[in-house]
Amino acid sequence: MTLLREQIGQLFMLGFTGTSVSPELAGLLAEYKPGGLILFARNLESPAQIIELTNALQQRSPHSPLLIAIDQEGGRVSRLPKGFTIFPPCARLGQCGSAELAYAAAAATALELRAVGINMNMAPVLDIHTNPANPIIGDRAFGSDPDLVCELGLATIAGLQDHQVVSCGKHFPGHGDTIADSHKELPSVVASRDRLAEVELRPFRHVIVQGERGPATLMTAHVLYPALDGRFPATLSSAILSDLLRDQLHFDGVVLTDDMEMHAIIDHYGIGEASIRAFQAGADVILICKDRDRAVTAMEALHTAVQNGTISEARVDASLRRIAQVKARFLHSYKPADPSTAHMIVGSRTHRALLGQLLDAGKPPTIAPA
Repeated sequence: MTLLREQIGQLFMLGFTGTSVSPELAGLLAEYKPGGLILFARNLESPAQIIELTNALQQRSPHSPLLIAIDQEGGRVSRLPKGFTIFPPCARLGQCGSAELAYAAAAATALELRAVGINMNMAPVLDIHTNPANPIIGDRAFGSDPDLVCELGLATIAGLQDHQVVSCGKHFPGHGDTIADSHKELPSVVASRDRLAEVELRPFRHVIVQGERGPATLMTAHVLYPALDGRFPATLSSAILSDLLRDQLHFDGVVLTDDMEMHAIIDHYGIGEASIRAFQAGADVILICKDRDRAVTAMEALHTAVQNGTISEARVDASLRRIAQVKARFLHSYKPADPSTAHMIVGSRTHRALLGQLLDAGKPPTIAPA
């Protein structure tokens, strides 16, 4: 069977501009039928507007519910507007050292996301903050202790997924020991294979062995690891995504790329070539967050690569199966977001009280004057 463009479209998650479904976006959804969309602050104004947007997006995908994702880690990586409960960065949870608080914060976030029609969160960060000079991870990580990251990462995944929000652990195999930002350039981690196994890979290994309690999806790092692959960054490396992640760590969930428009990738490869390489390496979903023309170029390139045999239909089918399994697990009971109930969940008193508890936890005790 010849794969259709709309089947190839399921392998992509796209960003867009605007706070409603423009004619241009409607046309893109109708022609290419991407499997998911990612929302940023530029798309979001208020709970009511987000509900209207997500419902309109889902109405344009009757063949299969869309994965509608967001980066809502807390702290400085928060996309939600005023009115939502915005938790502090992962580092504060690490300071608290409480899996119960990490679970509760993730659960509250999940409830608020689902209330407005968002069903996937690009969290938790499973990177270990081992390099103080790292310009991009920092307080996004739970801390520098691998055991702590393992514990709180798993608790966050459970808090999200127990409340029907797909989690996405990132950035495999670890972005914590870089001194460059992959949004701007291509970083590298020069650690040995043994050190990577003992430190960077531990949280990923820990959550993967949990099976369904682990993350439904993982995101790749646009980072070079010479000890694992001397040529390609993880996103484009079959040695890392197929040999290590699939074969050695036995991850059978969905693998997403980080945004393919980041300079770590786009400064070195055309978007079509990079998307083909990432898919050949083992990625299931190609993430393109901004430019419509680049997204179309990438989808057409992947379609052509399947048509000419560069990528086998069996390989595409394997990714489509994994994506369908995630959707069946988390979106099978899809219902439009309901504004009549969302206002009781978003920014609720219970969630604000939890935020206050988290902010107070771990503070040094107040010592009364003698």
